[in-house]
Amino acid sequence: MKKIFMAALLLVTMIFTGCGGSDSAKTDSGSKETKKITIGLDDEYAPMGFKDEKNEIVGFDVDLAKEAAKRLGSEVEFKAIDWNSKEAELKSGRIDIIWNGLDITPERQQNMLFSDPYMDNRQIVFVKKGNDQGIKSESDLSGKTVGTQAGSTAETYIAGNEILKNSFKEFKTYGDYVSAFMDLENGRIDALVCDEIVGRYAMSKQDGKFDALDVTVGPVTQFGIAFRKEDTELRDKVQKVFDEMVKDGAAGKISEQWFKADLLKKKK
Repeated sequence: MKKIFMAALLLVTMIFTGCGGSDSAKTDSGSKETKKITIGLDDEYAPMGFKDEKNEIVGFDVDLAKEAAKRLGSEVEFKAIDWNSKEAELKSGRIDIIWNGLDITPERQQNMLFSDPYMDNRQIVFVKKGNDQGIKSESDLSGKTVGTQAGSTAETYIAGNEILKNSFKEFKTYGDYVSAFMDLENGRIDALVCDEIVGRYAMSKQDGKFDALDVTVGPVTQFGIAFRKEDTELRDKVQKVFDEMVKDGAAGKISEQWFKADLLKKKK
């Protein structure tokens, strides 16, 4: 009987110890903290998210995500993904969020849950320095070898515009914009269609090798943070702290560090 009593006492002790352990995962207000968040990104997508000379992932969106995770009391991990398979990466649970200069589009909204837009973006044309080739509108890309990133908003737009695409001499897609700018420099493509923010940042690192043409290709889009369709709770938590970051100026300071201007959208 003594052995049975001791075994029962041990079991009860273990149960209550386990219950007490779950309280340690709560914040001071009593609500549970968000677990570790894994953020997927293209780690060659400067300045939004990329590897620096120390092989560490840095960038504008990386800094925003770190600040948001800090306010959520959560760990954050950044994981490089195949950008062309981003929706599958999110759906599979390998990542929790895509926060990497991702345009909100109707097609993506069918498979992903988005935050409110936080920045405007447009696709523009980049060429070799001093070689604008008379390109003053997207129709002037006719007869040119044109490149862009696979899985990008530019590719989606061009692929869906058969008249524009068929007017090109050739249409090339790349796994990342680093390779695309390299081919532009070497004359393998005549023009590169790219996110303006990303392209201008890349230009600033290339010592006057390229020109950005004031030629918009397709509609002006907006950046958003993407979540799994069913992850409304996580989306709402991130949205709340991000809105606070914009309101108290923390997000604006991060934008100033990367772009010398506060480019974030403000809610009225």
